[in-house]
Amino acid sequence: MPQTHRLLELSRMDVQERYKLLIGSIVPRPIALVSTVNREGQPNLAPFSFFMGVGANPPAVAISPMRRGDGSRKDTLRNIEETGQFVVNCISFALAEAMNRASADWPQEVDEFAVSGLTPIESLRVRPPRVAESPIQFECQLLHLLPIGEGPLSGTLVVGQVLVAHVREELYEEGRIRLEAYDPIGRLGGSAYVRVRTDVFELPRPGPEIISTYFKAER
Repeated sequence: MPQTHRLLELSRMDVQERYKLLIGSIVPRPIALVSTVNREGQPNLAPFSFFMGVGANPPAVAISPMRRGDGSRKDTLRNIEETGQFVVNCISFALAEAMNRASADWPQEVDEFAVSGLTPIESLRVRPPRVAESPIQFECQLLHLLPIGEGPLSGTLVVGQVLVAHVREELYEEGRIRLEAYDPIGRLGGSAYVRVRTDVFELPRPGPEIISTYFKAER
């Protein structure tokens, strides 16, 4: 039987209600621990779960830093606007606590590498450092900046081209990432996270034969 759905008019909801609806519905979300520097070279490190892959030609990823509750921009966005570069450091379960410490709204002068206990290491193609403990790191050059709305909790879509990737040796096998060695986590609603280890199932994408069978049955 058809399920009953509650109709929610987002234009009638306040911004916090909209935010909770989105983050509670779009789950699990991968986490990008993004490292940047400003013009003076001061580092910044902050996690974002509005994060996705965009395409493979060119290889690109996107994050969307939201403005704070007072409408101000986050350091990550300002730094990317200034330098056009950033590093996406992917997060495993072992780094969850350190990532969470970096997520606090630290003053601009505070080094999140230091407060999180994570180790900055030099990148090859961009100025921002990488996180040594991260199992996968993407060095990125800015491609596009697209503001979405304005004011508190509005976002800016940041698309970067991946120039080079660093993958921990035991994770990469025959051109694929080994999930069991990666042990990634995802963000849910509120303060909840999920560890991507159990209840994994395979579902191969249908090939041309299923399309052919469908049209034969239609005839």
